[in-house]
Amino acid sequence: MRFPGGSFRSFASAGGIAAVLCVPPAVSAATGADSDVLLSRGRPAVASSAESVVWPASAVADGNARTRWTSVAGAGTQWVQLDLGAAQEVRRVRLSWAKVFARAYRVQISGNGAQWTDLYRTTTGNGGVDDLRGLRGSGRHLRVLATQRSVASGGYSLWDLQAWGPGPAGPVTEAAPASAAVPATAAGLTAAAKKETAFKLVASAENSTLDWRRAYGYIEDIGDGRGYTGGLVGFTSGTSDMLAVVTEYTRRKPANGLARYVPALRAVDGTASHRGLGAGFTGAWRAAAADPVFRAVQEDARDRIYFEPAVRLAGVDGLRALGQFAYYDAAVMHGVEGLREIRERAARAARTPVRGGDEIGYLTAFLDARAAEMRTEAAHSDTSRVESAQRVFLRSSNLDLVPPLSWSVYGDRYTVTR
Repeated sequence: MRFPGGSFRSFASAGGIAAVLCVPPAVSAATGADSDVLLSRGRPAVASSAESVVWPASAVADGNARTRWTSVAGAGTQWVQLDLGAAQEVRRVRLSWAKVFARAYRVQISGNGAQWTDLYRTTTGNGGVDDLRGLRGSGRHLRVLATQRSVASGGYSLWDLQAWGPGPAGPVTEAAPASAAVPATAAGLTAAAKKETAFKLVASAENSTLDWRRAYGYIEDIGDGRGYTGGLVGFTSGTSDMLAVVTEYTRRKPANGLARYVPALRAVDGTASHRGLGAGFTGAWRAAAADPVFRAVQEDARDRIYFEPAVRLAGVDGLRALGQFAYYDAAVMHGVEGLREIRERAARAARTPVRGGDEIGYLTAFLDARAAEMRTEAAHSDTSRVESAQRVFLRSSNLDLVPPLSWSVYGDRYTVTR
């Protein structure tokens, strides 16, 4: 087992190296400036993952140089986070890395655990002890966001995460028992609360509401060359998914008001035509929205055609909840094949986390490619669902879509508080 100590780098500011020193292991208990106090000792800690109960998040703040936090192995972003108990000014952070360290990471602070501000960032980490001085930031939550591994296998591991500031540090809260469980904040998009958030985000763009369940009966031609657009995620008569919904509805409930339109939907598939549909079809669609069977068919189709393939693909690329949502939203508008094309263009500009890339850098490239694709279609040229929603979350490093979330789409403002 390797213990912290030996050489460490002292950073005069977030921007550069001031000195290289050699110190004994006892430096792990050093204080900051004469007037500063240790803010981190014994504070509750959580992490995006833990390899086992033996290496929990709480180890980074327990004051024991022989315990450490270790994330699960594998490529992708991981984080460990402290609750400082109250808003605190942080002036210095000292990280003692174990053998598997972060090549690229950010030290961030937040008032609410959702929107984060960088205190320090690097893409050239080389392990050991990083003593980051001259930091300037205040907040209740402090985290290390590790985005690139130092080795091809393994994850990330920290012996200690220490922070100093002027205080006063609040009363020390006893940390939660050691656990390898993933906290709800770190869950992926398939977790019930995150999935609900994803549906609200899409509904704000597709139907100008957060109540996505109001959209079962929505139907109109929005002039995008895809015929009628309707339902939860904008199924269209010109791209097969509306046909799939009505066909499945008819299979489950043969005697329904939409069944007689199946032949016409087959005939117009791939076109913008309304031939054989018209007011009778749109009226029948709206009426069917009151039927629980039709609602279940729409939800199943949404998940099978768009949500599950997009989240699976995001998992292949090593993306957290925000990236999973970005893929899902792209699939809703462009189809899964369109999503794949956007993804390919993004991957030419930046590596995915699984390929050793920085997640924030890759998602920036993906959103750039997505916005560029939207601007090629007159009906989708308003890119606010990307620029004033997903891009906002990315800029605040909210990779896990942790509420509160605030965004705007097409000039309307929305907020999700939990």
